[in-house]
Amino acid sequence: MPSIVKIVAASALATFAFAGPVPPAKRGITVNQKTPKPYRKPVVQLRNAFQKYNVAVPEDVAKAAAGEGTVAANPEDGDVEYLSPVEIGGQTINLDFDTGSADLWVFSSQLPRSQTSGHEIYNPSKSSTSKQLSGASWKIQYGDGSGASGNVYTDNVDVGGVIVKGQAVEAAKKISGQFQQDANNDGLLGLAFSSINTVQPQSQTTFFDSALAQGLLTKPVFTADLKKGAPGSYDFGFIDDSKHTGDIVYTPVDSSNGFWEFTAGGYGVGSGNFEEQQFQAIADTGTTLILVEDSIVEAYYGQVSAASYDSQQGGYTFDCGTELPDFVVGIGDGQATVPGSLINLAPVDSSGSTCFGGIQSNQGLPQAILGDVFLKAFLAVFDNDGPQFGWAPKEL
Repeated sequence: MPSIVKIVAASALATFAFAGPVPPAKRGITVNQKTPKPYRKPVVQLRNAFQKYNVAVPEDVAKAAAGEGTVAANPEDGDVEYLSPVEIGGQTINLDFDTGSADLWVFSSQLPRSQTSGHEIYNPSKSSTSKQLSGASWKIQYGDGSGASGNVYTDNVDVGGVIVKGQAVEAAKKISGQFQQDANNDGLLGLAFSSINTVQPQSQTTFFDSALAQGLLTKPVFTADLKKGAPGSYDFGFIDDSKHTGDIVYTPVDSSNGFWEFTAGGYGVGSGNFEEQQFQAIADTGTTLILVEDSIVEAYYGQVSAASYDSQQGGYTFDCGTELPDFVVGIGDGQATVPGSLINLAPVDSSGSTCFGGIQSNQGLPQAILGDVFLKAFLAVFDNDGPQFGWAPKEL
């Protein structure tokens, strides 16, 4: 899923802080987040999710997502995307940390100036450590024809004081209009497995894999502590036990498709019975929504009296005052519960009367996508030793 279009929730500019004393060679780092606004209306996030996974966008979703696509709302009404500053060759740009892709993709000085308005850009000529990777190129393309492409440099990439030398940086030379509209987002830092990196003719390693190869992290792990309407954080190289209130439950990851993919054991809605139904799922910080098969979507909203599929909005909606049931996913030996309050994604317009649901159809994808609506409920652990995915309860 080579993609920078992040379906994500509350943009965040981050500051960095070291978490306690660290060894001189290997270390742990913390990336804290802040949440700017405004954000795009919810159906745009759904459309982008389908495009990210190269799924045909349903006609009603495409129609509902067209037009202005913005609404003024407070962060607690919906989290649009999580961004963190990363220093590349001494230049700071705001990147989306994305466990659903493996490219470090940036707006660059090679784009026309009209396409970079409002963005921080990477200028290789201003870096004394940049080198163009001869003959290398990259291209991200969606089913609707949108995309981006460019050439590749190697440069020093600094995340929280951990500096990876010679990291592949994909500099955009061409970009479609869809990418230009999100002025807060200057690119992404992929954290999926390096096997799905899009650089040709030789794929490149992610920042995380490069940091591990260069011996820069204490442990081969990173965690995501995302929050609803508030700053969150990513920790690299260690697990901060103060960020969770219960034991971490692990499940094996199948990395053959390049994702943090695992077998879920079933699902439950509210206080109803847990349905033992295995399905494949991907933990993806770069997607806002929970996307699951239609039968699960219908089972969930069947317990919401005011919910209905709204073709004008491209998804399930309900009265904003509705108290939603919890959603449960079986992962490993535990059942991970997402509070209903997190599933109320955002109002569909400025009136604030009708809200868009955080659980929607995956349109026939072979995997469920557990995006930020799910991940915000837990401390999420991405452990390269295995590999394995872990989740643990936390204070919300």
